[in-house]
Amino acid sequence: MGPKSFLVGGHWRTSERIKPVINPYTQVSAGEVYQADHADIAEAIRSAAGAFETSRGLAAHVRSSILSAIAEGVRGRREEFARMITDETGKPITFARAEVDRCVFTFTASAEEAKRQEGSTLPLDLAAGSEGRFGIVRRFPLGPVAAITPFNFPLNLVAHKVGPALAAGNTVVLKPSSNAPGVALLLAEVIEKSGWISGGFNVVPCASDEASQLVENGAIKLLSFTGSPAVGWQLKSRAGKKKVVLELGGNAGVIVDESADIADAVPRIVQGGFGNAGQSCISVQRVFVHDRISARFEELFLQAVRALIVGNPLDENTVVGPMIDEAAAVKVEGWITEAKNAGATVVCGGGRKGAVMEPTVLRDVPSGLHVCTEEVFAPLVVIQTFTEFGDAVRAVNNSRYGLQAGVFSNNLANVLAAYRDLDVGGIVVNDSSSYRMDHMPYGGVKDSGFGREGVRYAIEEMTEPKLLCLRGM
Repeated sequence: MGPKSFLVGGHWRTSERIKPVINPYTQVSAGEVYQADHADIAEAIRSAAGAFETSRGLAAHVRSSILSAIAEGVRGRREEFARMITDETGKPITFARAEVDRCVFTFTASAEEAKRQEGSTLPLDLAAGSEGRFGIVRRFPLGPVAAITPFNFPLNLVAHKVGPALAAGNTVVLKPSSNAPGVALLLAEVIEKSGWISGGFNVVPCASDEASQLVENGAIKLLSFTGSPAVGWQLKSRAGKKKVVLELGGNAGVIVDESADIADAVPRIVQGGFGNAGQSCISVQRVFVHDRISARFEELFLQAVRALIVGNPLDENTVVGPMIDEAAAVKVEGWITEAKNAGATVVCGGGRKGAVMEPTVLRDVPSGLHVCTEEVFAPLVVIQTFTEFGDAVRAVNNSRYGLQAGVFSNNLANVLAAYRDLDVGGIVVNDSSSYRMDHMPYGGVKDSGFGREGVRYAIEEMTEPKLLCLRGM
């Protein structure tokens, strides 16, 4: 099979440049993709702008039907999508199938929300001279949306940008991850057959430096980016007057207080910290355990970690597959060495074979080290203890990130204190920080981002409220 073409203006294109996609586990080719150039991207933007003149007027039931067709199209090719996710990213196949199912949910929720974009009325006769007036407020689509997506959820994170955009009546130019472009191109095949407007969805695989038009071109009305803080904030500074939504990662903390059900907490935290090799923005990275229960917690936690199946992502039982490439694993290996040299204890794991990192647990880690302060994005968890619940909250907050946190507690006062005081975008009680339903608001504070995803909340970002003021009617 030859290189995959990309979609611009309703036509599949080739180019003189071809980029191989490498399976991070086998290190062999997972396919090749033609690369879009500057002219292709410019044409994609013009196409999206032209198609918006049609999409903005589509009736809600039409948009909803199209999104439902996309959901069914993805469902009908579930195994094909899952296998491509695994081949391109190394995600264990059971996790890949779960991602496909989540994508179906995201497009289904988008189809439902397309019919729920209600407005409001408000009285305007609140002061003398304004008698006989009232207002109507409706939300209107912004225009072409530029979507830039990462490798770790190469299907569902695309859906989180595309589904709400189409539900609102916007058009899209998508730059998928260079590590996993084939998944996005497969989705483009589904969208092309759904009845969506020709030219209203464009996919431009390209190098990051060539995507500058998506950031700077005034025809793009919203930039939605998921990726690293360094890149995201730099893009925002160049985006001009367009709206920007940034989801930039985290350094998630989980608190386990003395009232917690340890037997329930342990498997959830293990799954949240090590599933998909920890390559999730809300993966558990720091665990704060009350000192009265820390010995029992660590005993059960290490038993569960050591039982994890590591390696071949096509094995149905594998939980920890490879990281996206060997360079990412080497970086984390260096951070583990840094922690050991500073006095931390490697309780288990720490080894690496190619791109596969062993599930690693650290204890007694001095503050200020990379494994505590940065987003590790790897199968690594740091365990620390606390005595007072407020100290644990302050420790979670001692981070430049603030995306999501978990709190295991059956103490209502502690739960409410965490909700009040944790400086994050979302708090999950009696589950790990990695829990997410795709319709809930998702986003962070501090270096974790700007704006919110989650279908209804993304639609709000992708639309603008407009007032109609009426007198004498």
